[in-house]
Amino acid sequence: MDLESSALSSGQHRSQNQSRSSYEERGRGVKEFRSWFSWLIPCFVVANVVVFVITMYVNNCPKKSGDCFADFLGRFSFQSTKENPLLGPSSLTLRTMGGLDVAKVVKGDEGWRLLSCNWLHGGVVHLLVNMLTLLFIGVRMEREFGFIRIGLLYLISGFGGSILSALFLRSNISVGASGAVFGLLGGMLSEIFINWTIYSNKVVTIITLVLIVAVNLGLGVLPGVDNFAHMGGFGTGFLLGFVLLIRPHYGWINQRNAPGTKPHKYKIYQGILWTVSLLFLLAWFIVGLISLFNNVDGNKHCSWCHYLSCIPTSKWSCNREPASCTTTTQLGNQLSITCLRNGKSGSYILANPSDSRINSLCVQLCR
Repeated sequence: MDLESSALSSGQHRSQNQSRSSYEERGRGVKEFRSWFSWLIPCFVVANVVVFVITMYVNNCPKKSGDCFADFLGRFSFQSTKENPLLGPSSLTLRTMGGLDVAKVVKGDEGWRLLSCNWLHGGVVHLLVNMLTLLFIGVRMEREFGFIRIGLLYLISGFGGSILSALFLRSNISVGASGAVFGLLGGMLSEIFINWTIYSNKVVTIITLVLIVAVNLGLGVLPGVDNFAHMGGFGTGFLLGFVLLIRPHYGWINQRNAPGTKPHKYKIYQGILWTVSLLFLLAWFIVGLISLFNNVDGNKHCSWCHYLSCIPTSKWSCNREPASCTTTTQLGNQLSITCLRNGKSGSYILANPSDSRINSLCVQLCR
C-alpha cells in the first residue's frame, strides 16, 4: 500500500514521489512510523511447528492405532488418510492436547481451550497453509506496526474466532490458527479506513483485500473447515485494527515541528472509529463469553447460520456429529463395530485393541 500520492501546497499538487518522500521524512522519528524488525511472527510459526511435532509424538499412531500412513516415520507417522486426510493425528489426541471441545469448556471449566486450540493443527497440510499465510501477512505487518500491536492483534483475534466457533460448532473438535490469521486480514482492512488520509489507491487496495477474504471464506463452506473461527477472527481483527493500528494523520506529521498552533494528532473520524470499535469489541467478548458459559447453542437462535460453515451437496455431507459406534467382542478376538450415524458395520480380528484404535475404526465407518 503506497502513501498518499499528492498533497496540496501553495495551491498546487505535488507529485506522488515527492509526497511519499516528504511524508516518510517528516514522519521519521515518530513511534507510529518506525521500521520494526520482525521476530515475533517467526517465533509464532516456530511455536506452531513445535506444538505439531509434540502432538504427533503424543499421538504415536503405531502403538495406539496400528493403521498408519507413512510408517517409516515411526512414532511420528500419521493416522490413516481415511481417518485424517490432512496427514495428522487422531481427534482423540487433538482433544487431549487442548483442542476446542465445547463440552469440556462449558461443563469441565476448561476455558483455556479457547486459546490452546489456536496452536494446534489437524495435519501437515493444515499447518503449512496457515503458517505460509501467517509469514506472508504477519511479517510485513510487524515491520510496519511493531511486535506488541501485531502480537495482540493475532492473539485476541484467535480468541474471538474460538468464541464464535464454540457457539455454533457444538460437537466437533476445532483446532487451527486460521482465526488469528483472518484477524490479521481484518486488521489490514480496518487500518486503511482509520488511516484514510495517508494512502493512495485506497479503493483498489480495499477491493483486493475484500476479494481475498471473500474467496477464503467461500472455501470455508467445504466440509471439515471451521468457517465460524474464520469469521470470528476476521470480525475481531477488523474491530481491533481500528483500536491498535491508528496513526497520526498527514496534517499533523506535516506541521508537528512548525511554530504556532499545531493540529490535533488524530482527526475526528479517527477518534469516532476508535471509540465505536472498542465498544463493539468489548460488547462482543462480554456477550459471547456469557452466552458460551451459559451453554447457549447459537444454531437454535439462527436456523440458517450453519450454512455459513458448510453447504451440503451430493458430493459431501455436512453432518458434524462426532463419530459414535457400538462394539461387541466375540470369540477369537473378533471385534464388531457399528456406526450409529449411518448404520455401517465392520468386523475386525484384533487382540486387546486400544481406545484409540477403536475410535479410528469408528471414524472410518462413519465417514
